[in-house]
Amino acid sequence: MKIEVVKSKIHRVKVTGADLNYIGSITIDEDLMDAANIIKGEKVQIVNNNNGERLETYAIPGPRNTGELTLNGAAARKVAVGDILILITYAWMEIEEAKTFEPAMIFPNEENNLLT
Repeated sequence: MKIEVVKSKIHRVKVTGADLNYIGSITIDEDLMDAANIIKGEKVQIVNNNNGERLETYAIPGPRNTGELTLNGAAARKVAVGDILILITYAWMEIEEAKTFEPAMIFPNEENNLLT
């Protein structure tokens, strides 16, 4: 049997942009994606600490070392620039593997979203 477990988490990052006219997705500084083991196109759950919204979209890499975190398309209506988010990805794995699996959890600087 397989279960779904947390694969990675970017904890408390600040929204830097909201682009309603973009096709869709969330743009994430590629340094953050690498540190959290998130790949281009991967499904990401977004939890907004400011308004309680939860949504899912897919990740696209943004410019490195910029702290960019932009919600695009319809998701842009669920955030405001400056909101604090938690980004989570999940993976399916066998129960025995899940018991020892260690997710990638990162805690960027909350002011600029950069890794410290």
